[in-house]
Amino acid sequence: MGLENFIQDALEKPSDYIAYHIGRELVELHPGKAIIEGDTGSFNLEGFVRAGQCSIVHETSLYNHTKTEWIGRGKRLRRSIENAWTNVLWQGHLLDVVLVTFTQRCYTSRHFWIVADDQQTAERFFTTVCDWSNEVRGEVLSFHDGEWTRSKELYHAIKSASFDSLVLRDGLKAEIQSDFAQFFRSRAVYEQYGIPWKRGVLFVGPPGNGKTHTVKALVNQLGQPCLYVKAFKSEYETDEENIRRVFARARMTTPCLLVMEDLDSLIDDKSRAFFLNEMDGFAANTGVVVLATTNHPERLDPAIRERPSRFDRKYHFYLPGPVEREQYAALWNEKLQSDLRVSEIGLQDLAQATDGFSFAYLKELFLSSMMHWLSNAGISSMDDVVRNQATLLRSQMSEANASRNSRDDSSPQTKAASAGP
Repeated sequence: MGLENFIQDALEKPSDYIAYHIGRELVELHPGKAIIEGDTGSFNLEGFVRAGQCSIVHETSLYNHTKTEWIGRGKRLRRSIENAWTNVLWQGHLLDVVLVTFTQRCYTSRHFWIVADDQQTAERFFTTVCDWSNEVRGEVLSFHDGEWTRSKELYHAIKSASFDSLVLRDGLKAEIQSDFAQFFRSRAVYEQYGIPWKRGVLFVGPPGNGKTHTVKALVNQLGQPCLYVKAFKSEYETDEENIRRVFARARMTTPCLLVMEDLDSLIDDKSRAFFLNEMDGFAANTGVVVLATTNHPERLDPAIRERPSRFDRKYHFYLPGPVEREQYAALWNEKLQSDLRVSEIGLQDLAQATDGFSFAYLKELFLSSMMHWLSNAGISSMDDVVRNQATLLRSQMSEANASRNSRDDSSPQTKAASAGP
């Protein structure tokens, strides 16, 4: 078989036969050489090359298929090899790497073959690329639609979050910082006393009260690799398969933070048992901190919510009290130009007038007040604008709560519960 038709001939074979066919042909083309085959997503050859860890030259005697993606305005085009025969120069060794993508049992499968002079060199190159590929450097690993992606945008968004701009009540901020920092520096102590070095922490509370900001500030402050789960559902894989993939990747990236926002929406009755087994089963989660949040703890199964060995620590994020509301408003006030600032008396009045407001509503209060003041050319004082906007927002909150309660009362579960014997 001519080399120029190598990949074309392989892709014309039945999908279940392609991998075997390529492996057999490579053995015939390279007698006496070592050959490794794999299909792991950890073998990121393109990234390894871009990082300058090795150099690559495509075999010019055949067509090399490369996919180009546009990923957003102002961003560099993303190119990935679909099908190619490459010559790789790595640490003085010249290797052949064949990359072939095909569909197998409804799944897109990307196989690779490494051809080296000896088995040790082939295995060392394979291990080095996979080790490098699994490191998390200046990015967040995000899991969505059954795939891990590396997000520098999410990482930079997190880098802007700090505890300095976060207001929490009753010493909660200091307690959380101390707890996580102590855990990550105490591995030796845990091992000395035979205690598994792992954690499960749950942030609980109504929306808009600092849970997400605290997560970002923690990731930023701790400097540990962050794996962020957007969803376990995907088009082809089951939730259980994706849960397994998430925890497997976390165990390869330790120590790390495995973040799951809105846990109650990620886990359902079908996947709950599997999730619990991954959290607290036979597999060791050494160095993995599962950090989850929920706005609705009542929707979580008691086995998740109450069993200590899974989420052994729960932090409650309540609505801010008057002291916290005034502290938050003062932080906002400091950032504004003098014309847009609320007076000291206005801040005190604002803290009293916003009882029941979450931090998110307080932020909306300042933003809407600024826009109203600007659109009216600063005719009214900022104190008056904030006071009026607070009244308007409270009215909107009341309407939203009434609508929500109405929906809850009309739900089948509520009707069934109130029907009585």
